[in-house]
Amino acid sequence: MRRLALFSAVLLLTGVTVPANAHRQVRVPGAEYQQLAHLDDLTTTGTVASGHTNPADYAGLTHSGLPQQSGVPGVQIDGYFPDTSHTNTNHGWNHDSQFVIRLPKKWNGGLVVSGSPGVRAQYANDRAISDYVLSLGYAYAATDKGNTGAAFYTDGVRPGDAIVEWNLRTTQLTRAARATVAQHYGRSAREVVAAGISNGGYLVRWQLENHPELYTRGVDLEGTLWTTRGPNLFTFLPPAIRGYEQQSPALITAAGFDPRSDFLWDYHYSVYWKLTQRIYAAELDPTYVGSEADYDYSQRPQAQQAVKRIALTGKIGRPLVTIHGTYDSLLPITQDSDVYAAMARRTGLHTYQRVEAGNHVDGLVDAYPDRLVPLVPLLQQAIRTPS
Repeated sequence: MRRLALFSAVLLLTGVTVPANAHRQVRVPGAEYQQLAHLDDLTTTGTVASGHTNPADYAGLTHSGLPQQSGVPGVQIDGYFPDTSHTNTNHGWNHDSQFVIRLPKKWNGGLVVSGSPGVRAQYANDRAISDYVLSLGYAYAATDKGNTGAAFYTDGVRPGDAIVEWNLRTTQLTRAARATVAQHYGRSAREVVAAGISNGGYLVRWQLENHPELYTRGVDLEGTLWTTRGPNLFTFLPPAIRGYEQQSPALITAAGFDPRSDFLWDYHYSVYWKLTQRIYAAELDPTYVGSEADYDYSQRPQAQQAVKRIALTGKIGRPLVTIHGTYDSLLPITQDSDVYAAMARRTGLHTYQRVEAGNHVDGLVDAYPDRLVPLVPLLQQAIRTPS
């Protein structure tokens, strides 16, 4: 992948207003195609009506009580980088490696870069991250990670290729967004924040471990943990599935899930557990034949070799805030962020916030308002306030 040149760092006073015609010259380095629009409102208050977002991308990720921002004029650039896969249907492009870059007219000198959670597309963080950071004056950039949807594993040749691409595409977008910001405002960003949820949180961790030079800090909400020997999805999902199917709550809690989250297990078994196990096995262990409940990672050396390609080390090179809920019923906190916090502790750069009764997706807060705590407001606060 072509290395993009970066502009030299220059400090910028906050509150700078970009000249009205500056956006006409902006080109995203490395993009195969781009569309530029000057919008009266870059938040979802405006972009839903103007067609510059896709609400299906972010459905269910936030709760109804999350404040709605509005009134942020600026420039939006939609486009894609060269790629050969076609899982992302946004804009009717049927082209992967789509991105969105938003450049508010009144800029605070910062840039927030994000990758999509789950296997969603580039607008997935529009309510949780983009709206909020734009209201603060940050520029914002997001990627679809290079492949999307439940068949994301069909992209690539070797086991793990699709997830490897997630990391490469995030690096690619960060370099391009930094250069685009410098073009548009005439100054380099004084702060570049990596922020993400779930798989997007995994991307934050990986970027700060492997490309800390591109960022000043990161914020990770319930990032997915991949370690070669475990824990990872393959070590806790199969026993949870087996426990549910055998009506054995003890097996589920032994897999790492909080027993107080049992009211969420029916939903997660039906929506998440089996599908997640199935599609990630198809990506990282495609020769496996058998049920999700019977999968035994310890007996799958092929999977271990594939996971090694995407594994995290905890060796972050920039400050990182991790937030995770104790009722997470997809990525149990004891098998995920508790472990990553221990891995990253030796760097002295990691801040960890465990949240009682926080679950994996804030949309469920509306169904259980008296039992669950929303996490996205804490993510937003951490982006706004460096640790």
